[in-house]
Amino acid sequence: MAKKSKTAARKINSQASAANNEKKESIAVNNVQNENAVKESEVKENEVKAEVKDVKADEPTDFEAKTDGGNKTTEQYTETVMEKKAENKKEASRECVIKRETRETNITLGLRLDGDGNADINTGIGFFDHMLEGFARHGNFDLKIIEKGDLNVDCHHTVEDLGIVLGQAIAKLTEDKTGLNRYASFIQPMDDALVLVSVDLCSRAYLNFNYEFTKERVGYFETETLKEFFRAVADQAGMNIHIKVLDGENTHHIIEATFKGFANALNIATSKDGRKGVLSTKGTL
Repeated sequence: MAKKSKTAARKINSQASAANNEKKESIAVNNVQNENAVKESEVKENEVKAEVKDVKADEPTDFEAKTDGGNKTTEQYTETVMEKKAENKKEASRECVIKRETRETNITLGLRLDGDGNADINTGIGFFDHMLEGFARHGNFDLKIIEKGDLNVDCHHTVEDLGIVLGQAIAKLTEDKTGLNRYASFIQPMDDALVLVSVDLCSRAYLNFNYEFTKERVGYFETETLKEFFRAVADQAGMNIHIKVLDGENTHHIIEATFKGFANALNIATSKDGRKGVLSTKGTL
């Protein structure tokens, strides 16, 4: 009987121990599951915090928002920033379109001072187109010209009238001379040719150019019309232009150096150096 009792007791103890082990295993599994659940919850919480942080980064934080008490919505703030950027881009571009029509010529000219040097030129005079393309490229201006002139007569009206329109465009885009360099000189080499061009955006028209060409024309371009072109630019732009041919034999090179030198000088003169006011002791020009 004693042996049976001991055997029964061992069996009961074994079953109880197995039950305890199962319970411990169950508790351990539950603990792991709970820990995983907590970790997953923390990850999701961090992701949400990151998203909130990203949204806050887009909210108004600069002067625009502060001046409004920080009450602007993200959408309103974005609209304000885009408007500011558009205004700055428009101010920086300084562009205009001038149209002029007479019995002799019909001209549409678009000029952007702060451009990329792009040109789309059609005056009907191949060499003149080439010079104007060089002017745009070297001055970093964007220039578009569509011109129909009385080329059945000669090229005088076509060249001079374009100088008038280009001068008008320059005058319009430099009317506000605040912060402009105003002055500039550039010595332009072109193989055998060397040409000095000096300009002053002073609101006073003056041209000093007395070179006598030995050739009557380059292509269909009449060399004597070069002076008429720059006189028209100076008159309409209200600027001083001094052109001195320092050296040169090839007429093509001399004229090309003149256009490129003018482009470089004008680019410098129309650039802004950050100063306040107008570069004049009079306070205005």
